[in-house]
Amino acid sequence: MNAGAKDVLFKIRYLFIPYVCILCICLVIKLLFTHTEIYFAVNGIHSNFADSIEPYITHIGDGLTVVALAIILVLFNYRASFLVITSYALTAVSAQILKYSFDMPRPKLYFGDQLNKIHFVKGLYILTYHSFPSGHTVTAFSAGVVITYLAKNKAWGAVLLFVAVMVGYSRMYLSQHFFEDVTVGSVVGVLVTVLWLSYIDRKVFINSPRWSRGLLNKGV
Repeated sequence: MNAGAKDVLFKIRYLFIPYVCILCICLVIKLLFTHTEIYFAVNGIHSNFADSIEPYITHIGDGLTVVALAIILVLFNYRASFLVITSYALTAVSAQILKYSFDMPRPKLYFGDQLNKIHFVKGLYILTYHSFPSGHTVTAFSAGVVITYLAKNKAWGAVLLFVAVMVGYSRMYLSQHFFEDVTVGSVVGVLVTVLWLSYIDRKVFINSPRWSRGLLNKGV
């Protein structure tokens, strides 16, 4: 049973410490450059190879990906599956509340009179509303935190952080979100998940022997 937020942060330190560094860099970028400058700087760097792989990378942040992971985990460990799916649910709801509260336009709508300057990946449906924050980024960072927290080798946190960052970048590359959407999405994913784990994993029921089992592992 953990001792709260301090214990959670210690367990995810290989993800959290570099994440804080990256977040600081993002804040500096935001202070130095405008909303438009950042968007076109990212959009201006593209290739056929990136066009082909970014749509797949972005799917890592889909809710269905996390649901599938939770279903697999329930076969082996109820606690792990519960922490993954509840963290996803809580962060997803948080993201949707923010999306509909701010109701910010996405790049395609925001730059409606400059579409000829924007690179779009062919065949990809581009959304126009509810840009802030990026839900895919929220999900990717939340899942990264939970998996790092549960992993025996905590160094996997660095790899999971890289994957989450790549998901965030894919949302900008595909012109589905702005830099600000992704940055705040990462904060929501990390902060809400850390707070949730700090609360729920202190409960006696989830640390009982039966919660360490799964559908394929029913032994005492």
